[in-house]
Amino acid sequence: MARDLAAAQYFYAGVLGWEFRAGRLGDAFSVALHEGVPVAGIGALAERLDMPVAWTPYFAVADADVTAARICERGATMAVGPLAFGTGRAGLAADPAGAVFGFWEGAVVPDWSVGRGSAPARLELHTREAFEASAFYGEVLGWAGEGSGCCVASYEHDQVVLRHGHATVARISGGAGDEAPDPEIRPRWHVHFPVPDLEEALAATKRLGGGAVAPVGTSTTSRWVDLADPDGARFTVVAPQDTFS
Repeated sequence: MARDLAAAQYFYAGVLGWEFRAGRLGDAFSVALHEGVPVAGIGALAERLDMPVAWTPYFAVADADVTAARICERGATMAVGPLAFGTGRAGLAADPAGAVFGFWEGAVVPDWSVGRGSAPARLELHTREAFEASAFYGEVLGWAGEGSGCCVASYEHDQVVLRHGHATVARISGGAGDEAPDPEIRPRWHVHFPVPDLEEALAATKRLGGGAVAPVGTSTTSRWVDLADPDGARFTVVAPQDTFS
């Protein structure tokens, strides 16, 4: 959600090379495309809503009312909704550790590809206890069922990895602290966008009014940096390590 939809589109087009088209939710919402594949939605935040500009993951559910009831039953907080919104119903919640997420009942954009193959986005939850979080989301969102549409969770390299078929839907890692002064350390969902060149993405971010909020991180396979857009919404860009060898 952004304060200025046109300005947000201009920023992310310059940093990530996205194009945009109108969504099904009206003029205040657009779908971002990466090489023709839908990757994210950007909506205009109503002035009357006192909400921060932020990237928030929304998970598709079969019944918004059932999902809201499960959230409350498991010690989490419903912040907004469920409310009728465009072609469906949406809700916004905070899990027991305080990480904010949304859910959506209704039609979804065809070919949405988060987690599939060379997907243009991935999700990672930093929280206190990874197993507690995976149990919460599994019960609330129906990830732990036996049906063909359900997900499977596994423990890999100190993370809980959630998969739907061969696609990695999300990763959950522990160690975040509620009282940490740095908001990056408190429980929250992180959204990651792959880029071919980390330095180019960082330079474009600064040129267009954003900036880095943490040093560049490295692993044997990738490099990444946490960024903020001009309104303060945080996101991470990731590039393959061999790009810089």
